[in-house]
Amino acid sequence: MDLFPWVGFFLFCSFWSVIFCDQEVRLLTSSQLDKSFSRTLTTGFLSISCGGSTSFNDSSNILWTPDTTYISTGKTTSISYNDGTSLLNVSARFFPDSRGRKCYRIPVDNATSLVLVRAKFVYKNYDGLGNPPTFSVSLGTAIAATINLTKDDPWTEEFLWTVNKDTLPFCLIATPNGGSPVISTLELRPLPQGAYTSGMEDVSDKLLRKSYRIDCGYTNESIQYPLDPYDRMWDADRSFTPFHVATGFKIQLSFNQSSLMEKPPASVLQTARVLARRNMLTYNLLLDALGDYYIILYFAGVLPVFPSFDVFINGDLVESNYKINSSEISALYVTRKGISSLNITLRSISFYPQINALEVYQMVDIPSEASSTTVSALQVIQQSTGLDLGWQDDPCSPSPWDHIGCKGSLVTSLDLSGVNFRSISPTFGDLLDLKKLDLHNTSLAGEIQNLGSLQNLEKLNLSFNHLTSFGEELESLVSLQILDLQNNSLQGLVPDSLGELENLHLLNLDNNKLQGPLPESLNKETIEIRTSGNLCLTFATAICDDASSTPTIETPQVTIVPTKKHNVHNHLAIILGVVGGATLALLIICLSVLLHMTKRRYEVSHTAREEMDIKNWGAAKIFSYKEIKAATGNFKEVIGKGSFGSVYRGKLSDGKSVAVKVRLDKTQLGADSFINEVHLLSKIHHQNLVSLEGFCHESKHQILVYEYLAGGSLADHLYGTNSQKTSLSWVRRLKIAVDAAKGLDYLHNGNEPRIIHRDVKCSNILLDTEMNGKVCDFGLSKQVTQADATHVTTVVKGTAGYLDPEYYSSQQLTEKSDVYSFGVVLLELICGREPLSHSGTPDSFNLVLWAKPYLQADAFEIVDGSINGTFDIESMRKTAYIAVKSVERDASLRPNIAEVLAELKEAYDIQLRFLESI
Repeated sequence: MDLFPWVGFFLFCSFWSVIFCDQEVRLLTSSQLDKSFSRTLTTGFLSISCGGSTSFNDSSNILWTPDTTYISTGKTTSISYNDGTSLLNVSARFFPDSRGRKCYRIPVDNATSLVLVRAKFVYKNYDGLGNPPTFSVSLGTAIAATINLTKDDPWTEEFLWTVNKDTLPFCLIATPNGGSPVISTLELRPLPQGAYTSGMEDVSDKLLRKSYRIDCGYTNESIQYPLDPYDRMWDADRSFTPFHVATGFKIQLSFNQSSLMEKPPASVLQTARVLARRNMLTYNLLLDALGDYYIILYFAGVLPVFPSFDVFINGDLVESNYKINSSEISALYVTRKGISSLNITLRSISFYPQINALEVYQMVDIPSEASSTTVSALQVIQQSTGLDLGWQDDPCSPSPWDHIGCKGSLVTSLDLSGVNFRSISPTFGDLLDLKKLDLHNTSLAGEIQNLGSLQNLEKLNLSFNHLTSFGEELESLVSLQILDLQNNSLQGLVPDSLGELENLHLLNLDNNKLQGPLPESLNKETIEIRTSGNLCLTFATAICDDASSTPTIETPQVTIVPTKKHNVHNHLAIILGVVGGATLALLIICLSVLLHMTKRRYEVSHTAREEMDIKNWGAAKIFSYKEIKAATGNFKEVIGKGSFGSVYRGKLSDGKSVAVKVRLDKTQLGADSFINEVHLLSKIHHQNLVSLEGFCHESKHQILVYEYLAGGSLADHLYGTNSQKTSLSWVRRLKIAVDAAKGLDYLHNGNEPRIIHRDVKCSNILLDTEMNGKVCDFGLSKQVTQADATHVTTVVKGTAGYLDPEYYSSQQLTEKSDVYSFGVVLLELICGREPLSHSGTPDSFNLVLWAKPYLQADAFEIVDGSINGTFDIESMRKTAYIAVKSVERDASLRPNIAEVLAELKEAYDIQLRFLESI
């Protein structure tokens, strides 16, 4: 046994004449040190009593002021509650109107580069409803945190914010069905210049959200002002017990701490955890969410020895042979990306590792601001309406303004329908990133103008106005796809220049005063033109020659023929008419027979050519309808039903089980479309995709034959009848999710052309006898034929509850639409409930809206009860994180399926290691 460490420890303790075994003691600070390090900074403090009515000084002589100077919305209340030691009475402001942002706008001195922002939120059932709210808070353009008062009440947040403007917007943002946001106090504290930047040289545009600030070795109450002159809240060490035994010493030392920009207070630096028995000192800390973190470890030479040790963060060596010199202060600054738990280990080299304090911050991304040109233009537009639209701060972040849609920091849509404009001002032309502009029913009159600079505009709605002229600027809208001009007073001819818009596919001119021929440049199959309710609009020039003199609705012209006596001439005319009619009928019959024979020969030839093409593909087998009937026992056993028809179980002549999908007559595709679908399915070969065995294409019969999977669907196991439902373990659920993600990844990235499934859901994930997952049913799938295409514009199809809201609203289908649907599947695996339900309270009907706030706050009480206690918390956290990201409403914020797959593989591996360790 190596006695040297213990001998050294004994001598050290003897030298100081104090030995404390198996206990944890605060290292006392001297009053002289406290005085030398403390200074009054209250002149820079701002302490806001939210909902308060009068100013007051607290026990630390800090002045608190009402919040009416900084906000004008919301309602106030007073809240009484017991914090465990005494009865507290606080004021609060709440916001029952959950629309938009509710913001405090606080003046900030630009000379101060860094401020601490601390907010406290209290519910304590002040409204008697027993429904604690969940909502988000933002600083500037960043969503800083999600507040879940169901989980903790009160709830306190601290942020470090770099000042770059003279006003700090601190906003509360309601979440759907989350209740009324509420806040009790809001504080701003100036921090030392240059602090909290070391080690972050490669990281920019980050907001720091406090996860931990620990006074190591100190086990009484938290400390802040005046012991910390910057009023940081340092938590006692007792709630973060590491796996070691610590020893304390009553010592008093003085030293210079000016080398650290963060200026930790003396009372914190003169406490420490010191190793007593083992050779490793360890802190294990759970983090709020999977993300990027900034870590500061503080060391002070308060002992008369020179310990050295290795420092590890989550098993990675970050500092080798780190030494603490007597009477000196030092710190280590570390960043770690993509972690959800934190292990800090100090492994002894000589003497005894110690740590005096630590701080851990989540690094929150700060989105870019919208361009000043865009913001200025929108503010001018708001002023011109004469309305208060609530447009303040940034239009896109942290959440878009009402009437506005964004992609990142770009304003891409503007809907001001129903506002009285009368004319389109030049300011609209400054919104260069607009893709959608809706100004219908805005009293516009005269000429269409001031829009020519909107080169990215795809949808323009100017309907139900009083416009009289097309103007000359529409021809400049080169990206325009939809132009809606219905119900105006447009007159004259439709300009030729509209036909030069290559992307235009819908032109609605209904109910105007237009007349004359339509330009031949618009006569394309790719353009749908609506012209009803005009004087006369047609591509046939002759019909509209006299349009100007033709009334919109003609008076019927009636001719009265007098009765005449029959004569020979009449009889002759009748005979000639009968002969002529018979001859014409005979000619028509002959022509019909000829056309039918020609069509029959074409169909035979075309079918033979199709079958030859299919054989050349190396495609699945072609079955006759007779073979299909025999395989299914005359369609005896139905194993599934859908809008396309029924699926039957069958057995081929070689004994192989198959699933036979028979289309209903009303869902029959055209011959070419069906062959194209077979061609598509024949090219897909992947272990996690259900394979096509063959098909039948005879008159009025379109049948697809797939491999049969005996395990049923994932939906059967989660929600089926008692005979089907299975208590799927967490590791099994993850394995199925990984399998399905692999299948989708092949469709999106491993196949050419790329394929978007369009109907990802639990019932379309089938399982074999070994519970391996395979994705099925590509009947609604879409091919992306252009390698650089970002989306496919198509009619919305899919299943309620799984449908991507962005696809639904824009009809632009992307791979991210499949990601959204798969994210819903992941939420089902976590929660064990269907996407849409009408049981429980209304705020729980929609799985995405209900589960998202809980999972973002690591509130795992919503996890399916059948797997509670059997999963590794890190595996669940990682899965929940990728599920929540996948169901972001903005598709640009969702990961792609390859990124989803990578995260799920990690979660699966973590769960496997957890099971092996049990």
